[in-house]
Amino acid sequence: MFENQTIAFIGAGIMGEAMIRGLLTQEIVKPDQIIASDPWPERLEYLQGQYGVQTTTDNTIAAETGQVIVLSIKPQSLDKVMPDVRGHLRRRDLLVSILAGVPIRKLADGMAHASVVRAMPNTPAQIGQGITVWTATKEVEESHKQQAQAILGSFGDQVFMEDERYLDMATALSGTGPAYVFMVMEAMIDAGVHLGFSRHIATKLVFQTMRGSVEYAAQSSKHVAELRNQVTSPGGTTASALYHLEKGGLRTVLSRGIWAAYERSVELGRGQKEDHPQQS
Repeated sequence: MFENQTIAFIGAGIMGEAMIRGLLTQEIVKPDQIIASDPWPERLEYLQGQYGVQTTTDNTIAAETGQVIVLSIKPQSLDKVMPDVRGHLRRRDLLVSILAGVPIRKLADGMAHASVVRAMPNTPAQIGQGITVWTATKEVEESHKQQAQAILGSFGDQVFMEDERYLDMATALSGTGPAYVFMVMEAMIDAGVHLGFSRHIATKLVFQTMRGSVEYAAQSSKHVAELRNQVTSPGGTTASALYHLEKGGLRTVLSRGIWAAYERSVELGRGQKEDHPQQS
């Protein structure tokens, strides 16, 4: 699939490293088939020592070397990086972007390149447990789609969508989703400490409860509502807890938060600046 080809990562931060690690762990490519570009020499030295990949501080060299170019920079760095790449992509090269809130049209116009894949991964990709939603322009060939699928599937699961508008939805649901889970976990741990557990024990209980519940739900053929009912006895402790969670509007607040994240992703895609620093 990648025979005699090089994958160039422009941006070698946390997500870039997660993709590199996944590609090498699954033996999709060899270390000498990867080149990583980053402005920080210390970062590049680490990646070279850890994974044996090629490195450079010059984005143009990375773009010219790779046949598949992965943009894994911060979205706010795009305008600075585009001139380094524009004009250095060949017609049959594939451009893959994981930049949150940056629409395909801006990438295609800014890079003067038609074959573009836009993807929205999430942070569990760092341990190979991510989920990525992606789409592609009509100019992306089937062989390039297979390459994109292999790259994005190297650090977790992946879902292809024909319509780009689903990327903003994915940003709100799965891209930002870990933050919702972490907040619930934090609240549960704090409640455990309030009950009298040490923070260490409360954390252990919550982590394993979360992990076990997710795995149980994933392996079950039942709807999550049925699984919830299984542990909810009439007049029992779970029923009492759920009553107060519903009374407090947990579902509504969570739904509104996800919708707000979606609307913000759409705004950013239209070029509206952030009033406050945000992270998806």
